[in-house]
Amino acid sequence: MLGSLRVRLPALFLLGILVSGLLAAAIALRLFQDYTRGQSFDELQREASGLSQLYADAALRAADEGAAAPDFAAEKLELATGDRLFYVGVSVFPGQESGLKRIPEASLPGGVTVFDDATTFEFTPPGESRVFLAASEPLRLEPDTEPFGAVIVAKPQTALRDQWTPLIARLAIAFGLGALLAGVLSWWLSRRITGPVLVLSHAADQIAAGDYAVNVPPARGGDEISHLSERFGEMAARLAATEERERQFLMTVSHELRTPLTAIKGHVDALRDGLVDDPDLMQESLAVVAAEAVRLERLVGDVLDLAKLRAHRFTVQSEEVDMARLVEQAFGAFGDEARRRDIDYRLVEEGSGPTLLTDGDRVLQVITNLLQNAFRWTPDDGTVELVLRQGNGTVHVEVADSGPGISPEEREQIFRPFHSTDTQGTGLGLPIARELAGALGGRIELESTVGRGSRFRLVLRPPAS
Repeated sequence: MLGSLRVRLPALFLLGILVSGLLAAAIALRLFQDYTRGQSFDELQREASGLSQLYADAALRAADEGAAAPDFAAEKLELATGDRLFYVGVSVFPGQESGLKRIPEASLPGGVTVFDDATTFEFTPPGESRVFLAASEPLRLEPDTEPFGAVIVAKPQTALRDQWTPLIARLAIAFGLGALLAGVLSWWLSRRITGPVLVLSHAADQIAAGDYAVNVPPARGGDEISHLSERFGEMAARLAATEERERQFLMTVSHELRTPLTAIKGHVDALRDGLVDDPDLMQESLAVVAAEAVRLERLVGDVLDLAKLRAHRFTVQSEEVDMARLVEQAFGAFGDEARRRDIDYRLVEEGSGPTLLTDGDRVLQVITNLLQNAFRWTPDDGTVELVLRQGNGTVHVEVADSGPGISPEEREQIFRPFHSTDTQGTGLGLPIARELAGALGGRIELESTVGRGSRFRLVLRPPAS
């Protein structure tokens, strides 16, 4: 369950949201800390500047008029502001106190000089254990004179934490609400994404188990999951159709193989059991056995060729082929049958004989299969024509007959294995011819008119330069 995509996807999504939220909260808190720290130093600096101006004015009056030291009421001021007031330097009011607590310069951090200019720093005042943020302002009786002291205004560093605590609480609440919302959103997204994926996974399990009758509902939307669902459904349908074709193919092959085997077995059993003792009948039985064996051999060879072609394991050679000589060779193989049946058998060569870079044996096999089909369907005293022509950058080998023709409904079926309406052929000649033509980089075209014959055209690629 934990390894399921439906669990891991929202978990990863939520983890990413949490990490991003924590990082954003840490950055926000850090920025707020820097901001409040800077604001505190600015506030302390303003207070130190104001107090130093008051102290300097009082000291100047005391020098001119002998006035008393100013009473800053430091304790009340500290209670009102929460800040601490300190003084560093000599007193210009001998024997009098202004309310500012005097601390030695040695108690300040090393490197901090409060007499030169206004400055900010951190330090631990004498008698305190806490760290304070401090701002100092030097004291001068006249501008551009040597300072005689410095006023320091400080506040505990812990006071900043009192400002950070409400922000942390608010960030925690916002983070919790954001995490809850992100969890709900990630769960919804995971259900939406993984739902179709789980359907595809279940369908894949069915196909792996051999059940191709799967129903993959189309996913909503036009995203990649929807596209995958559509293609998966098409794949399942094609696999089911392929399995059905293979089943029918095997059934047909077994039937076609059983027919000659049955005839051979019957005649052999009759001869072995002595049921045929007449020499002429024995010769007839042996002739039938020989003929059926030849038919069986041809059938097995055709089935193997077709299986190799469809599995793309058929090797095609490449050589220069004189198409005129090859067509004449195919034409001559059927001359005796044409004379025996009084068929008007013609060879027409248009133009000069082209030369192709192809597999001559396989081209000859295609032409032979087309001629066998033509002679099988052409009646005695009919016409069969073999034409070689070159045009439009391609080479055409056409086989025309005066047979019954092929209806539009049958034109695709005749290229299916074992589709035959007579008992003379295996029904593999035309399927093998089409597969071979495709393997050679060409194609087979068909023109036919019912009652007037058919014309099969082998189209091959351009002549070699």
